[in-house]
Amino acid sequence: MLLSNHKKSLLLFVQYKDSSLKKIFPYTLLKHWVKVALYSSAILTIRFVDIIEGQKLNYNYRKKKYATNILTFVYSKKNKPIHADLVLCVDVLQFEIKKYNKIIEEHVAHLIIHGILHAQGYCHKTTIEANKMKKIEIKLLKILNISNPYNNY
Repeated sequence: MLLSNHKKSLLLFVQYKDSSLKKIFPYTLLKHWVKVALYSSAILTIRFVDIIEGQKLNYNYRKKKYATNILTFVYSKKNKPIHADLVLCVDVLQFEIKKYNKIIEEHVAHLIIHGILHAQGYCHKTTIEANKMKKIEIKLLKILNISNPYNNY
């Protein structure tokens, strides 16, 4: 259900590899982005990592030899509250904002929404699933006054 009215609780932890990121992505802003995409109660950690940690995590858990922009680790699929970690690789984010001429805050908001949707069971393995997920992301980003991020790829 998109944008449910029921009361949901959120326990959010944020870990910054570089403390300068606290100014760019303060806790209150991250929490706001999470709440826009969250349909039920959750215990979440958002962790900003460098390329070395990003590559290691992506290899250990997905057998991919590169860092990716975001990884979502879900620890409770059916139990409520949702329990998950979102890991964002700062080096990949910086590369993407230059390559696609994006605003970093908008790009990170999009990735957090993307990761939260994964934590809630959405995936993009098939074209149908990917299109459904994109539509939800675009709708949620519009709430944040962020334009369709898929127009820039």
